[in-house]
Amino acid sequence: MPDSLATDLLVAWGNGDQSAFDRLVPLVHQELRVLARRYMRRERTDHTLQATALVNEAYIRLIDVNRIQWQNRAHFLAVAAQTMRRILVEFARHRRRQKRGGDAAYVALDSAEDLAPEKRADLIALSDALTALATFDPRMGQVVELRFFGGLSVQETADVLSVSPETVMRDWKTAKAWLLRELTV
Repeated sequence: MPDSLATDLLVAWGNGDQSAFDRLVPLVHQELRVLARRYMRRERTDHTLQATALVNEAYIRLIDVNRIQWQNRAHFLAVAAQTMRRILVEFARHRRRQKRGGDAAYVALDSAEDLAPEKRADLIALSDALTALATFDPRMGQVVELRFFGGLSVQETADVLSVSPETVMRDWKTAKAWLLRELTV
């Protein structure tokens, strides 16, 4: 996507021009699908949400965003990535609630031994750890959000946060170590 055209459309949309969003969507759709596929690769193989549905839900939520002062394409992708992560966390929390009693089916104790636990990374634990990190150091939380979830480069992350690439790398290394410790405790 040409950065200048995207930035112009984002600024117009941020100033209330809804038609700018409509013109922006075709320019960013493929990039959002790439982000969504990256997210979905980290999910369970039997996940009922598909990358296309994740992109569509993100569009719906982004339309409702009130007058963000968009900086550029990288800023938009960072917000979209954060939106997708929130959608998946909400989906996981809903699924966990359902497993803990919502629509529960009776299973006899002697047949329960045949049930295997799900093998997947716990998105909720990661999200909670990221929230804790952002409370401790907001910029580090943003760096993880942009780099890991948003797929932004070091330079793009630096541009969005208005810091140097070296600062991004230092925060990135520290945040990864902090999150690893939090998730393995």
